[in-house]
Amino acid sequence: MTDFQELKEQLIRYSKEIGVDKIGFTTADPFTELKARLYRQRELGYQSGFEEKDIEKRTEPSLLMDGVQSIVSIAMAYPKKMAERPANTKGHRRGAFARVSWGQDYHTILRNRMQKLGEFLVETVPGAKFKSMVDTGELSDRAVAERAGIGWAGKSTNLITKEFGSYVYLGEMLTNIPFPPDKPATDLCGDCTICIDHCPTGALVQGGQLNSQKCIAYLTQTKQELPEEYKKAIGNRLYGCDTCQQVCPYNRDVDSHFHEEMEPDPELSRPLLAPLLSLSNRAFKETFGELSGSWRGKKPIQRNAIVALGNYKEVAAAPELLRLLHDDPRPVIRRTVTWALQQMWDRLEPDMRAHMIQSFEDLLAKEEDEKVHQWIKAKLDAEEG
Repeated sequence: MTDFQELKEQLIRYSKEIGVDKIGFTTADPFTELKARLYRQRELGYQSGFEEKDIEKRTEPSLLMDGVQSIVSIAMAYPKKMAERPANTKGHRRGAFARVSWGQDYHTILRNRMQKLGEFLVETVPGAKFKSMVDTGELSDRAVAERAGIGWAGKSTNLITKEFGSYVYLGEMLTNIPFPPDKPATDLCGDCTICIDHCPTGALVQGGQLNSQKCIAYLTQTKQELPEEYKKAIGNRLYGCDTCQQVCPYNRDVDSHFHEEMEPDPELSRPLLAPLLSLSNRAFKETFGELSGSWRGKKPIQRNAIVALGNYKEVAAAPELLRLLHDDPRPVIRRTVTWALQQMWDRLEPDMRAHMIQSFEDLLAKEEDEKVHQWIKAKLDAEEG
């Protein structure tokens, strides 16, 4: 007869050998509180659209695996600082990928560890079964980790651990092994509201509830035109947002550099903005394909780069922006270009402005997008006036 406590201790020891920073165990019981919260979120229209649509599947482990008895949760800590940040200067402005996208794609890293843990179980216990997931699975990584004692869900909605703060990647493994469960973590946020107070768009509606439609991390991943009221708040972010983590007191004294594959390449994590605008699909995949932040393709990154150039009022990029206005077939990109040019219009050299106005005559005749057409016409009318 298998001693499941001893097996648990064996798995914990093995997890350390393969580079898992924290491991916890919980039952396969339904996540009833989460279920109520998710239905409420849907009613309020706060969901991002990226999550699993079936709330029952997100909260009922028994729907995901026959005979499931336990869930094993793992966390791996990632760095918050890079050794040397490349210079970000006028004429050579850079964008920013959030820390969650530094280094190799964490989905690959954690899936590798989960697979090893599962294989260890199968080799150790005849008849053992497992099913792993990282981020894109049906279950909420955070809810599993919280119940498994890895950490607690802060008011920022990030999972916070005592050891590594909130800079952790999460994954879980369902199994038919009845492991003794760990105690859920205690919420240690208290009455602190720093993350809520500092959210650039007010997306943290109240402690623990996020309006994804306002969240910059979500907005940077959409493919449509960014809402006008959030373009300034995007700043120079190309993917994701770290603000609520940067201000969290539990992240003040942590900076984990345990895994070589998670270390950032400064030129990828803080890339020059202007060169992004002319990247082909192939060049984008070859350059940024290993980053988790590349999953939506180049369009959102290019759109965000244009917004960043507008926020910087980076007049050196004006010729490239004009080229996009002439040649880019994507209306969202052309609309975003008009916004960026508007931000820097008063700073353009008279010769550059004159050159643009001259080229707008040709553009007006061929531009089919109504918003872009109106902006060009307004510029021409103002010049004549």
